[in-house]
Amino acid sequence: MTNNDIFKKLRVALMLRDDQIVTILELVDFRITKSELGAFFRDEKHENYMECGDQVLRNFLNGLVIHLRGTKDNPKNPNDVLAKHRSEIPVKEGFKKRPEFNPSPRTEFKKKPASNAKSREKKPEAKIQAVEKVKYNNGKSKN
Repeated sequence: MTNNDIFKKLRVALMLRDDQIVTILELVDFRITKSELGAFFRDEKHENYMECGDQVLRNFLNGLVIHLRGTKDNPKNPNDVLAKHRSEIPVKEGFKKRPEFNPSPRTEFKKKPASNAKSREKKPEAKIQAVEKVKYNNGKSKN
């Protein structure tokens, strides 16, 4: 996994726009333009693709810590910052609000029927005993 892949995944996971990434990098006094930043997120086969160096990724991660947690003098709650990012994402046309993922808890777990051919076959009936069971007492007398 390259630095570019890590950078892309963080951008998507944290829902960051290019201008937000530029301001995060400015928190650690690292200046970069949107066009330089866009070159990191391009396809590797694109002519304007550029490798993301260790220095850029390191400064982004350090700036991200300050952006989410704040400084020692002015601490922030990371959940509040991420909620602010979510609220800044525009709502799609035709929707009143952005749909949220709310998984419903499953109360019943139904057992699925087996789909293989062996399970559909009839089970063999119990064997009929042809010989009577005999109990051996190994030469001991029955008294």
